[in-house]
Amino acid sequence: MVMAIASSGIFFFHLCALVVHLISFTINAQPNFLYHFCLSNNGNYTTNSTYQKNLNSLFSSISSSNISSEINSGFYNISSGQNSDKANAIALCRGDVNLDACRSCINDSISKLTQLCPNQKEAIGWYDNCMLRYSNRTILGIRETSPRFYKWNSNNVSSLVQFNQVLRTLLEGMRSKAASGSSVRKFAAGNTSAPDFKTLYALVQCTPDLSEMECNDCLVTITGYIPRCCNGKEGGRVVAPSCNLRYEVYRFSDLTADDDEQTPPSTPPLVSPPLSNVNTTTAKGTHTSYQIFIFLAYYIDLQAPALIERSCGVSKELESNAT
Repeated sequence: MVMAIASSGIFFFHLCALVVHLISFTINAQPNFLYHFCLSNNGNYTTNSTYQKNLNSLFSSISSSNISSEINSGFYNISSGQNSDKANAIALCRGDVNLDACRSCINDSISKLTQLCPNQKEAIGWYDNCMLRYSNRTILGIRETSPRFYKWNSNNVSSLVQFNQVLRTLLEGMRSKAASGSSVRKFAAGNTSAPDFKTLYALVQCTPDLSEMECNDCLVTITGYIPRCCNGKEGGRVVAPSCNLRYEVYRFSDLTADDDEQTPPSTPPLVSPPLSNVNTTTAKGTHTSYQIFIFLAYYIDLQAPALIERSCGVSKELESNAT
């Protein structure tokens, strides 16, 4: 009996150590690269051209420790060069991401985007935690909702009318809050009770170079795109250069990052969900499968939404005129 108890204790100890290791690995891993656009409307640059040198100088400044310390707000813009060879860049981190994760995401974006778009003068790319865009045209202070991409949860809602009403109300409240944010941060996250005893979580964000009216209009515009991609789905994203939104029936962001108190979620049923096969899909169609114990995530606030990312679809839209 004593040996059996001791063996059980040793097994439990090793199991806990394994879980802690997996959690640590997941939290420290870079979030998925979601999507990118290499835009050719403004032309291409050649190797060792003045524009490339300006672009490299710009990226070097963003990556430097002195400059990176200035992006505590999660937003950064910089220019290098003059006239048609001038390179402009904007970096925006998600409003609930800490400074270290923000820096890491931006540096990864620089490396990733320049590999994917090796000679385009304009490009934009998104990770879960940040966005990076650069161009030879002025992009600061200009509201743009194109190019954009959509991503949606594959699960359908059971009460469509009620769900849409709850979603609309939640997004409207957060839109007002984000739009009225400061010149360094326009972000809001929240949650509310949804049909079928679920909790609906959402966030909205604008680049803070937009005015209150421009941010509001940007979020109104992309909210109007939800039926194109995500109608009847338990989760969805609409992501554009100047603003983005996301909603899910599971927690994917740090609600404490928002200044005001959030609506407390409804009490979930005390039932441990079964094992799940979870697929995450990047924009290039790469699939990574994890088999995870969901019940562990239920009792431990992992702050690692990548572990519970549902299988989803993704699509893009590129318009000739930015809106």
